[in-house]
Amino acid sequence: MPDSSCAFFKTPYARLLFHIASFAYLELLFRIWIYRSLFSIGTLYSVLYAIPAGILIFVLSSFFPLKINRFLSWALILIYTLIYATQVVYHSVFHTFLSLYSLTGTGQVLQFWQQILTAILKSLPIIIPMFVPLAVMLLFGLKKFRFYPLIRRYLCISIALFIVMHFFPLLFMNITGNQIYSPYDLYFRTSAPELSMQKLGMLTTMRLDFKRLIFGFNPPKNNPAPKPLPQPSEEDSTPSSGEQSEGQPTHPADLHVYRPNVMDIDFNSLIAKEKDKTIKNMHGYFASVQPTVKNKYTGLFKDCNLIFITAESYSHYVVDKDLTPTLYMLANQGFKFDDFYNPVWGVSTIDGEYVACTGLLPKSGVWSLFRSYKNHLPFAMGNQFSRLGYSSRAYHNHTYSYYERDKSHPNMGYDYKGVGNGLNITKQWPESDLEMVDVTTPEFINDKKFHVYYITVSGHLNYSFYGNQMANKNRKFVDALPYSEPVKAYLACNIELDRALKLLIERLEQAGVADKTVIAMSADHYPYGLTKENLDELAGHPVENNFELYKSSLILWKKGMTPITIDRVCSSLDIIPTLSNLFGLEYDSRLLMGQDIMSDSPPLVIFGNRSWITDKACYNAPADSLERITDDPLPENYAHEINKIVNDKFTYSALVLDRDYYRLVVPPN
Repeated sequence: MPDSSCAFFKTPYARLLFHIASFAYLELLFRIWIYRSLFSIGTLYSVLYAIPAGILIFVLSSFFPLKINRFLSWALILIYTLIYATQVVYHSVFHTFLSLYSLTGTGQVLQFWQQILTAILKSLPIIIPMFVPLAVMLLFGLKKFRFYPLIRRYLCISIALFIVMHFFPLLFMNITGNQIYSPYDLYFRTSAPELSMQKLGMLTTMRLDFKRLIFGFNPPKNNPAPKPLPQPSEEDSTPSSGEQSEGQPTHPADLHVYRPNVMDIDFNSLIAKEKDKTIKNMHGYFASVQPTVKNKYTGLFKDCNLIFITAESYSHYVVDKDLTPTLYMLANQGFKFDDFYNPVWGVSTIDGEYVACTGLLPKSGVWSLFRSYKNHLPFAMGNQFSRLGYSSRAYHNHTYSYYERDKSHPNMGYDYKGVGNGLNITKQWPESDLEMVDVTTPEFINDKKFHVYYITVSGHLNYSFYGNQMANKNRKFVDALPYSEPVKAYLACNIELDRALKLLIERLEQAGVADKTVIAMSADHYPYGLTKENLDELAGHPVENNFELYKSSLILWKKGMTPITIDRVCSSLDIIPTLSNLFGLEYDSRLLMGQDIMSDSPPLVIFGNRSWITDKACYNAPADSLERITDDPLPENYAHEINKIVNDKFTYSALVLDRDYYRLVVPPN
């Protein structure tokens, strides 16, 4: 009697089921490794979309003669297994997901081959099981499965089944609701890869990424203007900004009416003349945004110089009176921000720099700073100060063309130098922040007015005393500390930043301009080169993953100023409007996605996964949970309204980038 199981393997259906099972298996492994759980709606969609994916692979390997079909079957398994494994390794290194656009920068990423190799070794417990379907196919399936080309009738049935099973999850999405950040919303309306990975699965997210990269992605047209957060009216606007400790509360007699921070833009006229529906919609959106108003800090730093620093992987955990005395002084003798965040965004680490330099949210799927290099960026600090006659320079102590900064930074108004185009420093990894300051200060210190932008690199991973020259250089200062080697190496790297800042201030004092120069500094991102255990060790307690992980500090200091504590939530998105207000620059607060931290406008901190914090509540988008942070009751539909505001900010930030919108409303002189 023939073995029915063997007979089944000789039918086309066995190979079909194998490919479906392979995709479902890889999706579930990926989900377990990244999210440590299968209990979510994303698990259902991962499995549902594994079905049409498996059917597609089956059909693609059934068109041709037997030998070609056999080769295609295992080759396609190899390809999609490598895609899953690559995402695991990329996430291990960068704590975000690899977009297809980022593949254009593969050569740059491979400069960190040591970190990538370490990540591969750490990820072997999940990578090895991922290759089980390929092993089964090579060791068993090539002999047992049927690879003959399908007759036309079966091909037609398979294609029809693919179409039905592709649209079945879409039907389910419609049934379960289309609210913001629902699977339906992420599939059709909102590009949020972190949420999409969790709620739709890796395969579907990458498919959507590919589709949007090739065909573009535009939000629905003619949406009604968003409802802004409640704002104080111009008549009762006061200088309050959450400051405490050193200052006294504003006396009623000191109340003053402040004007909005806006420019002369006639949105009504622009809307009337515009024929492009997307641009018209943008005019309507920005016209509806409530501007922030000037306050008692407006112009506090007027006519001062500005040194603005993006510090690689800087964290408030490195600020120590004895270990990093200059950082300690800067953090405590200027503006002190008690609740500042540096979110990580979805595509690359340079997104943190884009946010801090433009006041815009990065667009999903692209290197936003590079994509902006042909756009008009009137609010970038380099362009703002250049218009006022300041010299405007930028320096980076690593390869000048990394992330295409040689294109983006001149467009922001800077005379830009990095290693390879004018910045001559010792070749090592990472390069020295101290040496960069030493060789560059003579270039600007005697200018009548100057603005300098530094992008540091000494704090870069990996954190060991053998693969990191800055850690090894400063090892003697941390050897006795009660920490693991990665934590001590990280602290040693930041000692180099501290020494660079000390030298910078000394040079300013020698030139007699220390009291006329503002130093502003924030990180590009948290130190993701440290493991969760390392971060807990550094913090002295378990660090919460969704909000606290991104907490940091903003340095904002001028010699001789009275320390001012700011206790409202704020983030790197707020840096450009805050600096613009403090320096008394002309800007339009409606056109930026952050806001002046010193203003009375309700605060809003936005994270890459669409979570947020206000003065009333915090919302965890992946968990879809809202937590009040005050005793006051929340307004009706509060979470929905803030979600809409957050979603609009992402949408219109992307459109500003895509449509070069500033050129239309704030044309170059």
